[in-house]
Formats: sequence, C-alpha cells, structure tokens
Amino acid sequence: MKALGILERAARKIAPGRAPHFIEPHLVKALKSIDAEGPVGRAKLSRTLGLGEGTIRTLIKHLENERLIETSRPGITLTKQGKKLASNLQLRISEAADFPKSSLTVGSFNMVILVKNAADAIKGGLEQRDAAIKVGAQGATTLIFKRGKLSMPLVREDVFTEAPAVREALISKFKPEENDVVIIGSANDKLTAEFGAIAAALETLKAANHMA
Repeated sequence: MKALGILERAARKIAPGRAPHFIEPHLVKALKSIDAEGPVGRAKLSRTLGLGEGTIRTLIKHLENERLIETSRPGITLTKQGKKLASNLQLRISEAADFPKSSLTVGSFNMVILVKNAADAIKGGLEQRDAAIKVGAQGATTLIFKRGKLSMPLVREDVFTEAPAVREALISKFKPEENDVVIIGSANDKLTAEFGAIAAALETLKAANHMA
C-alpha cells in the first residue's frame, strides 16, 4: 500500500535537528479532516489534532513537501495526490467512533476503528497493543471477523460471553465483513484513544502489506 510509505516519509524529519513532534496518526487524522472539511485553517487543524501552532506549521510543511496539500488564504486543501491518498486510507481504515467502557477495554475513553480485509495479518494482537502504547494510549483491543464471528485472536473461548451486547453493538455499528479487523484504542482521553486506534490500524496494514 503506497500510502503507508508516504505517511512514513512525511513523519520523518526533513533537516538536521530534532524530530518532528507529530506522528503518523496525526497525519492520518489531518488528511481525513482536510478531506472532509477543507479548506481548513491552521487554528482549527491545531485544535483537531491537539498540537501547538509551531508543530502544526511543521506538519503542514511536511505534507506540502509530499505534495499532499496546498495552502491559500481560505485555508488548507488536499491536492489531487492528497485526495487519492485520503481515499485509499478511507477504503482500508474507517472513521474512529466512540465506544463505551466494557470488559474488553482498558481505558476510560475508547475509540473503535474498522480495518478492512487484514485479519490474516493479525498474530495475537500484541503488535497492535504495543503500537497504541507507543503513541501514548493505554492499549488496544484487537478483534477479527471470520466465518461470521467476531473473536479475539488466539483465544478459544468466547470473550463476549459476559458481554453479548458489546458484540452486537460492534457488529451493528461497523458491519464487519469476512477478514476485517476491529480495533479498540483505549486511553485517558478521547483524542489519545483515537490516535492509539489509528496507530494500531497502521501497524496492521503494514503487516498486511508485507504479506502481499
């Protein structure tokens, strides 16, 4: 998936000095926000991403260097290449959605993302958990949808035995199809939970890409 390489490149520092104070999940959320709401001003993007003005300027510079966005007086918009990348991401990673605390979650705030057709790339879910923790979340719960059932990888028993309503809510809201992955990012605040879920989703797609 070419989009993954572009995101990795855009998150790297482009000159000697300190690494940028943003990560790939920030870029994903930025592109999706600009795609949905553009033109977007810097102040609004700063609030959306929870980043300071200086970091937003650097993020914009990195996206401009990749020819993904362009800036004008009305605000920031996606270029043709940026729209293509945002569309590719949208096909594989859903928008994040709030989800209540349950026996499957590990934080007060939880955000769910559906990753399309990537269940074969899941080993046990530890890689997704670690990716979420790396960006500041408390963890991530990974579920796979196979043979019409939503389950936790490498766990034989039904993890929804004590919480059937949770399973029904996930299936009803996200409508997973065969080989899809459901990731729940958990943290002490909503934005970090979302970034944890996005980081885990990107880790999943990278693993799937290596298998292709």
